[in-house]
Amino acid sequence: MKFEWKNCFKVCLSVFVLFLCITYWSLVANVISKVAGALIPILIGFIIAYVINILMSFYERKAFYKIKNQRIRKLKRPLCLTGAIFTLIAIIALIISLVLPQLISCIRLIASMLPGAIEDLINYFEVLPVMPKDITDFLKQIDMQKLMTQAAEIVTTGVGGVMDVVVKMASSVFSGTITTFLSIIFAIYLLIGKDSLIRKTDMVFKHYVPEKIRNRVCYVLNVFNECFHKYIVGQCIEAVILGGLCTVGMIVLRLPYATMIGALVAFTALIPVAGAYIGALVGAFMILTVSPLKALVFLIFLVILQQLEGNIIYPKVVGNSIGLPSILVLAAVTVGGGVLGIAGMLLGVPITAAVYKIIKDDMNKGRV
Repeated sequence: MKFEWKNCFKVCLSVFVLFLCITYWSLVANVISKVAGALIPILIGFIIAYVINILMSFYERKAFYKIKNQRIRKLKRPLCLTGAIFTLIAIIALIISLVLPQLISCIRLIASMLPGAIEDLINYFEVLPVMPKDITDFLKQIDMQKLMTQAAEIVTTGVGGVMDVVVKMASSVFSGTITTFLSIIFAIYLLIGKDSLIRKTDMVFKHYVPEKIRNRVCYVLNVFNECFHKYIVGQCIEAVILGGLCTVGMIVLRLPYATMIGALVAFTALIPVAGAYIGALVGAFMILTVSPLKALVFLIFLVILQQLEGNIIYPKVVGNSIGLPSILVLAAVTVGGGVLGIAGMLLGVPITAAVYKIIKDDMNKGRV
């Protein structure tokens, strides 16, 4: 084997850099943390751009595919981008307008009913000999209405350190607003110049990356893009269908908060497997403030609807599109939720589907 000083220098440099990283790990970790924090708006911008691009590409295919006039075709990208952004804003505004007002009124109703419910519960315990009499007498002496008022005052006014809390909250809101604004601007720039960006990235890849490695990387990226695209589209369609059926069924059964709970179930259904049940629990709790019997009817109705959705709608709309077995979907949601919470539940299924497809193709064709 021929000895080369160039390779020896690379090895020594790598060992020296590794030694510095281990010795000064606290400093290195601090630098990495700051760089990661600075890259958060860019990462969020990529995510926003990816989601908007699905709608924008749809509008470009459907609205401009027959137009031959070059002047009009030059407006294709900005018009479709504007349409996609306004579509997402309209959907978010519709969900908020349907859910928020009734949710606030329900919380107010619960707050007004809670003291009376606690007093009724104490009287019930007094009738049945399940608690010692001295404890029951002590609980009866508590003014629940006054206690609720004091708790509300503590929450609204705070006890000590009010300025610190206000400053921290204002700083957090300001930082979040700036991050969101920068992310949206970055996403818009990405979408406007995506063709040029893809072309230049491909040129850099061809110049610096060997063809064999480049083909493998492109294949993996295409698989992930295909799985994420199909999953997002399928999950949104499935959520709309489930929310619509839930609303119609609640109207037929004359259950309260039909449009609000239908919108909430549709929104939470974006989380696979567990999402609709989260919406069901919140909806049942809200209906419980009106009638316990209607809350029970709602739960029975939603269980039946979930069975219909899980066995017929979901496999047709989402399951077949991503090609992932049901057991792996459940595993992806469980592991993803345990690692990253709600974000892990959303990302777990498409990532697992992509890895599953790559391994399957590797076993069948040996492509990767």
